[in-house]
Amino acid sequence: MIRLERRPQPSRLWVWCTPLLAVALTMLAGGLMFAALGKDPIEAIRTIFFDPLFNPQFASYSRPQLLVKAGPLILIAIGLALGFRAGVWNIGAEGQYIMGAICGAAVALALYPLDSPIVFPAMVLAGLLGGFAWAMIPGVLRTAFNTNEILVSLLLVYVAEQILAAMALGLLRNPDGGGFPGSRNLQQYPSAANLELIAGTGMHWGVVTAFITVILAYIVLTRHVLGFHIRVTGSSPRAARFAGVVPARLILICLGVSGALAGMAGLYEVAGPAGQITIDFNSGYGFTAIIVAFLGRLHPVGILLAGLLMALTYIGGELAQFMLGLPAAAIQLFQGMLLFFLLGVDVLSNYRIRIGRPGVA
Repeated sequence: MIRLERRPQPSRLWVWCTPLLAVALTMLAGGLMFAALGKDPIEAIRTIFFDPLFNPQFASYSRPQLLVKAGPLILIAIGLALGFRAGVWNIGAEGQYIMGAICGAAVALALYPLDSPIVFPAMVLAGLLGGFAWAMIPGVLRTAFNTNEILVSLLLVYVAEQILAAMALGLLRNPDGGGFPGSRNLQQYPSAANLELIAGTGMHWGVVTAFITVILAYIVLTRHVLGFHIRVTGSSPRAARFAGVVPARLILICLGVSGALAGMAGLYEVAGPAGQITIDFNSGYGFTAIIVAFLGRLHPVGILLAGLLMALTYIGGELAQFMLGLPAAAIQLFQGMLLFFLLGVDVLSNYRIRIGRPGVA
């Protein structure tokens, strides 16, 4: 008889081993899926995880893209992790990412063609405030009316997508674009472009901000009273009240920070790799960042590593589609397996597997 026996306290060893086990199981299950699609599973796994970094034919392009893809994932995941650790479940980072991009791009296009060093900082501030304001909607509704922030933040993603389409077809559409949807290309607007800081590395201001955010989040969680409030609230909301935590304030702080970081990620993306507001600008970073946050164990350093790993699956997945003819849906399913297996094996952190009847050695 196989049963689960609750541990007296979570195993620190398994807390850090489960992400590695989840990655291994994802590779195994993904290999079986690729084999079912008629592809060589070993070649597919090698193409996704090895070739982008070590194959000379692709590495010169893929290595810089690793930072380009990882930057927004890390930035968004850090904000989400702060809330998740406090039991504040922001599932709408994708909408905040979109609104940050819209607000930042709107500032750039309103100032076009002004050639001034104030343009890009103004865009960053607008992107931050756009994501922050969008996250405040579920925050205020939660604190004022006790609504569920999971449902509200998630539903607001679809509202943001409709606003994105309206902006691409209306107010932000390029007047010189011949009627096609989409804004001006911000990469061709020197004061608004988020270009590489070091040529050939993929390092732009969004990546720099992501790395700085990792450091600041670590300091906050380990050295600041806010980090203590976040940890104690996540462990025991009742004890947190005795520790002086004001639940409504903490909810607004967590949602505000996560929204602001997601908004900045959207701004850096629209001013850099994406280049313009389009109907399909959003690429799912807000949802993928949830996987990154949990794969990194809601820890800043873990999120940094998880973000790089998830970025590798993006780049390797695109390469596998091109080289092996794998469908995009298979790559998305492969990425989703990471969260599925992580949640599945995470039970080992809190439970031991026992074989035999209860009470029998």
